[in-house]
Amino acid sequence: MAELTEMKMEPEKALLVEVDTGEYDAEASLAELYELVRSAGAVPFGAVTQKRPAPDTATCVGSGMMEEIASMCEAHELDLLIFDRELTPTQIRNIEAASHVRTIDRTMLILDIFAARARSREGRLQVELAQLRYLLPRLSGMGTKLSRLGGGIGTRGPGETKLETDRRHIRRRIEALKEKLNTVEKHREQQNARRKKDGVITVALVGYTNAGKSTLMNLLTQAGVLAENKLFATLDPTARALRLPCGRSVMLIDTVGLVRRLPHHLVQAFHSTLEQAALADVILNVCDASSPEAQVHLEVTRNLLGELGCGDRPVISVLNKCDLVPALWEAPMIGKAVRISALSGRGIDDLLSAIEESLPEKMKELEILLPFSQSGLAARIRKEGRVEEEEYLPEGLHMRVSVAERLAGSLREYEL
Repeated sequence: MAELTEMKMEPEKALLVEVDTGEYDAEASLAELYELVRSAGAVPFGAVTQKRPAPDTATCVGSGMMEEIASMCEAHELDLLIFDRELTPTQIRNIEAASHVRTIDRTMLILDIFAARARSREGRLQVELAQLRYLLPRLSGMGTKLSRLGGGIGTRGPGETKLETDRRHIRRRIEALKEKLNTVEKHREQQNARRKKDGVITVALVGYTNAGKSTLMNLLTQAGVLAENKLFATLDPTARALRLPCGRSVMLIDTVGLVRRLPHHLVQAFHSTLEQAALADVILNVCDASSPEAQVHLEVTRNLLGELGCGDRPVISVLNKCDLVPALWEAPMIGKAVRISALSGRGIDDLLSAIEESLPEKMKELEILLPFSQSGLAARIRKEGRVEEEEYLPEGLHMRVSVAERLAGSLREYEL
């Protein structure tokens, strides 16, 4: 029995296949695919690339390349073929028939990672919905593949039970998931409305996956968010209070990471999570400064923020992991960006200052004398503002404070 367990735990060996038709940067996409495969728990054996004007309708690659791939699979006893594009059920069936190796595409791989990482009820519902939406148009021609759900990378799901091939059953399940998600989203909307009513200012961490957002979140708020050197280590949004040096408290929200060519099914599924960024008062666009793709990653995020309607929000570009590129600390900066290392804490003071400057309401300095009957107002000042000086006098509480303009309006009658 112990031997069987060990066999199951052994990671799958995967061959990556890139068909370069010139639609996108194939080299960068393949490098990202390597990271996705490692994040899914497989071992990338290597990769093959073929330049073609268009993918072959039968096997995506040409017949000669398909023979080479089949030979490699047999010679090296590979477990998995992963194509860096979406495949049709017919292509998958033909590739598997030629190679005798299980085959998945980029979208199935990302869905699998999401299924393995989702922890919250909402995250699990979103993943299952995305998986079923992807599966539905592919039912015809998938044959016995459905009976293998739960049997390796690209097949995991929140409900790892066998999916019926009945389209009506899957459609009913999709509608049920939509209703459940609507309920969860309404609850989130109520939370957001309550925050706005209470005057809570939100700051969202957005950016490419593995940019160090969770490490930054933990550093600023001691949130205890899972921080791993893996793509999509964090899927479920986390919100924690952050007290700024000026005394004001904001709500810091960590959101799901992005990747280049994020499948449409997942953009749709995780739209409510990404909307946390759209609703934020300030957005931190975090990127891995040590990556040669740093500028592209910032641009990917900017484009998505534009699609979500965040054009009017202050966006601070945060270049993280600068400790891996020491020369970057002294390099002249183009545009408004903040250089930090969430690991060492260097540059965090600059980041906090940038957040303070971007807040929607500016701080106002006041000298007030509060009657003792207004102890609730004094507690609110301590929570939302900064107390420079405080003294109990016979006639009341004398305070010198810095508060947001909204709170300053409630203190006018007590101003000295």
